[in-house]
Amino acid sequence: MQTGCLELGNFQTQSGELLQDARLSYETHGELNADKSNAIVYPTWYAGTHEDNRGAIGVGKALDPERYFIIVPDMFCNGLSSSPSNTKPPQDRGRFPSITPYDNVIAQHRLCSEHFGLEQLQLVVGFSMSAQQAFHWAALFPEMVKAIAPICGTSKTSPHNLLFLEGIKRALTADASWANGDYVDPPENGLRAFTTAYASWAFSQTFYREGLHLTIGGQHFDSMTEFLEFFHGIFARHDANNLLGMLETWQLADVSNHAKFGGDWHAALSSITCPAIVLPSRTDLYFPPEDNEVEVAMMPSAELRIIPSVYGHAAGFPGLSTAEDDEFIDDALRELLSQS
Repeated sequence: MQTGCLELGNFQTQSGELLQDARLSYETHGELNADKSNAIVYPTWYAGTHEDNRGAIGVGKALDPERYFIIVPDMFCNGLSSSPSNTKPPQDRGRFPSITPYDNVIAQHRLCSEHFGLEQLQLVVGFSMSAQQAFHWAALFPEMVKAIAPICGTSKTSPHNLLFLEGIKRALTADASWANGDYVDPPENGLRAFTTAYASWAFSQTFYREGLHLTIGGQHFDSMTEFLEFFHGIFARHDANNLLGMLETWQLADVSNHAKFGGDWHAALSSITCPAIVLPSRTDLYFPPEDNEVEVAMMPSAELRIIPSVYGHAAGFPGLSTAEDDEFIDDALRELLSQS
């Protein structure tokens, strides 16, 4: 396992703004084989870093570092790659450029092609926002991507999902100390409103009804208050401007938003010709299976395979999901890897 950082120079974003002195942080697992044919890309997700992906990677798992070279690029705005919190003025804090999933994918492509010399990827797999990146990878670089596995994520953020994100954004920025992102101390009240609202969507109604929040991730909580404190910690480790930067990327997700497709969603999805197993959670409130069902119908080599979980969106989150959820996902990944 090795970490690194690719210096991207002045990086052209889809917004038209140049991101100055851009950098892409990443972690790799395993060794690249002689003919460079065993590479997998597994990007990070909302409020995640490469450390969070480690739970899905291991000997005996589908993402086995003894067989594959697994690249985990850190998404822009996550605090490790270029982010509002680590970029110099005048692009610091709330002045950081808007970032799209395609911006992330193009930077990741440079990492794969320029730094590692890759011409093909066995698989692009992702959860949540990195599932969105998997769709974007296959649409923009079909000659390179041999298979994709989007887990609990869509190719385009739905209006309903966008409204949820707008709500938690307004909760955060309503904090009296927000100061348009130039706060002196973290906007704690806004962050707590943000994470509380987020928690109500991250898991299903059944999950809460059955009291599963009290034992999530091997924890043992005595109350909802204790659970919310734990959940708050997942997000509070991030700078608030970084959270909003990633949130905007989530809102901007649209696989058709590229000159190659001109806003034609059907054209973008139908261009994804590689084998794909799309894996929504049956109870996901952000990315319900119905959204993926529409997408899979436009993809010539895709299958919809619904995770039978009550854990909602967290069914795809390593460390919060159940062993059964993990095995269901691993079976799909093994199937794709055996074909590619």
